[in-house]
Amino acid sequence: MDIRFQDVGYAYQIGSPFESRALYDVNLMIETGKYTALIGHTGSGKSTVLQHLNALKTPTEGTVQIGDRTITPDSENKKLKLLRKKVGIVFQFPEAQLFEETVGLDIAFGPRNFGMEKEEALAKAEALLEVVGLDASFMERSPFDLSGGQMRRVAIAGVLALEPEVLVLDEPTAGLDPRGQKEIMDMFYRLHKEQGLTIVLVTHQMDDVATYADHLIVLESGTVRRQGDPREIFAESDWLSSLQLGVPSATELANQLQVQYDWQFDYLPLTTEELAEQLATTLKKVGDHHDG
Repeated sequence: MDIRFQDVGYAYQIGSPFESRALYDVNLMIETGKYTALIGHTGSGKSTVLQHLNALKTPTEGTVQIGDRTITPDSENKKLKLLRKKVGIVFQFPEAQLFEETVGLDIAFGPRNFGMEKEEALAKAEALLEVVGLDASFMERSPFDLSGGQMRRVAIAGVLALEPEVLVLDEPTAGLDPRGQKEIMDMFYRLHKEQGLTIVLVTHQMDDVATYADHLIVLESGTVRRQGDPREIFAESDWLSSLQLGVPSATELANQLQVQYDWQFDYLPLTTEELAEQLATTLKKVGDHHDG
């Protein structure tokens, strides 16, 4: 299910003295089956775009096409409920939205809200616990007795319970330690690969963009400045720096080696693995040269 923004604009508190424009002339495409990353400095419009992806907000200008539904400024919000099932959003610190007495009931809440029988919803909840790295013993536990990382996994399972076609991740690793961050991101990537789930990642973590995403959208001052292949965009480190954005740590180190030691790379490394491979190749060339 593709999502397309055409000339989208959005303003808060229209007609009041506090009116402020958050988006203007936004044109972008979220393609089915892709892993798209959305980056931008604070205030660039990322959060407002995110809320248009499943019609939590409707545009004040332009159109948002979500699958076969076209959302316009005149669309009635109450008729858009099913879109929230097709496009699931994992908000930052989703564990704050847990509220049921048990983990099982919390995960089952969404499906039951859409008409699924209780027993079927609970069976689905138990199956999803394994998907998010927990087990059936958590079903009867209170979500409020869990660790922060476990609570987050339960909240994610609750979003997955609606079987979304598109999963939107808003800074999904915020507050987690490095191990927890990698486990969560690997889990989402596994869902993307095994289930063909379309992923939209909103993040400040450029290493995550480099590791997982195959499409990158750069927002600045409420509009799209660039979109395309992450490798091509990360090659423009000076331009990204002008937007107060960085590059992946491996790319930054490669840039420093090029400037300070005139090291030449066959291609711009984005990940630690790519950098290690390039360094090994370069060192071998140096060794062969000296041997010769």
